[in-house]
Order: sequence, then structure tokens, then C-alpha cells
Amino acid sequence: MSQLDQPLDADELMILAGRVEQLPASDAEWVNRLLQELLRARMHEAELMAGQSERSLQAGQGDIEFGEQMAQVALDTAEWLKTLWDVGYMGAGNFRSQPRSAFPAIDLEDVRKSSLFARIRQGKHALPFPPPTRQGLPWHELLEGGVQTHLVSAEIVRDETDLALGAIIEGCSEWQIVEESADNRECVVQHQGKGPRFRLRQLDGGSAQLSRELPCLTRQIHLQGRGGFNSYTLEWPQDDGSMQFVALRAATWERAQLEAEHWLATSHPELYGQVRFEGTES
Repeated sequence: MSQLDQPLDADELMILAGRVEQLPASDAEWVNRLLQELLRARMHEAELMAGQSERSLQAGQGDIEFGEQMAQVALDTAEWLKTLWDVGYMGAGNFRSQPRSAFPAIDLEDVRKSSLFARIRQGKHALPFPPPTRQGLPWHELLEGGVQTHLVSAEIVRDETDLALGAIIEGCSEWQIVEESADNRECVVQHQGKGPRFRLRQLDGGSAQLSRELPCLTRQIHLQGRGGFNSYTLEWPQDDGSMQFVALRAATWERAQLEAEHWLATSHPELYGQVRFEGTES
């Protein structure tokens, strides 16, 4: 690069500004105007570069978040398509061809109307075991919600020795008694021995209060960053003392927790809803 191709620095510009006064009056006026315009352009350029630098920092964080969102969309789509192939379920309607023979043609309307895809995008999966019922209807929110309390109609079924055999809650007779208080006013129940545990408290007037128990176990979810994306692994202790590491199909911490819950429901349904997950970087 020749000297003429190199941009003038601030000192050189000031030297040129001082030499304008040495020019004839007829030239000094237009050279000075040109020089002032050059200085304004240089200052504007500096402001633009400073603003661009700040925007780049902000965009960098935005790019990371956008990348995580797009990665999660890709994982959710893969899960949806796998379910369509394996199970043959589509919320928008029937398959145009049978599962496992030729993959169905899927258009935008199928994506928009698929209740299965909407559920997966929310981080939810179909439970591998039936939920309790409330007056004969599935009571999904009782299992999927957080800490909650419900006023219910309930009855404890006992044998001739007054031993609690089970409970009938909101017309569902498949509740098991896990433990009972000494005064028989409270007991811990679980539906079919699976899912969260609840505390059932008898109230005056024949009604009862059903409250979900807080998680009693804690397990670690490890975060590992690679190639600009995050991956998550659940650490699960085995009966023999060894450790199992379960890869979770998630790109964000919120989805990692949901995936861990789904794995727990499938692998250890008796502990589903009873485990608290903590994040740690590895």
C-alpha cells in the first residue's frame, strides 16, 4: 500500500489545517471548507464504529439465545417426526400413508394443527402411565402441575381391623396409602404406586384437602458447552453404586428439566414428581 492509499491520522489532519492559512486567499476559502467537511466525515465515521461495536456486543448475546432456540426447534421437530413414524399419530388428521411403509407428506397446515407438535414444543410428553381420574375424566394437571392444593371428596377404605387399605379420591379408587398419621386424620397417598405423592388431610364437614408433596430427592444435570451450543446430561445413581449418565434432548435448561422428568416417568415411574434437579457445569 502506497502512502497515498493510507488514511490520514489526526495529527496529519491538524498539520494540513494549519497550512491552509499559507494559501492564497482565493484558494484558502474552498480548501478550508473541504477540510472541515473531511473532519466532520471522520468524526461521523468514529461515531458509527463506536455504535457498531456496542450493537455487536448486544447481538452476540442475542445470537446465542437465538441459536439455542433454533437448536431446540430442531430437536422438537426430530422428536415429532420420530413419533409420527413410530406411532402414527398426527393431530392434524390421518396419515396419507401407513407408518413404517412410506413417510407421510407433511405440509404447513399439518404443523400448525398438530396437537402433538404443540405439546412437544411446550416440553411435554405423553406420560407412560395413566393419570388419576377426577369423576371419571383424566386428571393430567394433578401430575404435571407444581405444588398445589385441591379440595376433594375422599374416603379411606379400611379393613375390619381399621387398617387403611386404600383411598377413593374424586371417585377414583386406585389411590394407595403410603403412610398414615397416628390420629388417622392425614395420610400420604400415591396413584397406582406411580407419580407424585400427595398428602390427604380430612377436614370437618366430610371434605378433604389433597396437597402435593415437595420433592424429597435431588439429582444433578450437567451442562456442557460445545460449538456454540449447550448439551445436558442427567446423573443418576444405580443400585450397585455406579453412576448412569443420561443424555437429554435439550438445548436450554428449562427443557433439560422437562426431558429429565420425562426420562424419570419412563424409567422410574415410582419416583416421578419426587425429584428436584440441580444444574452444574462440567
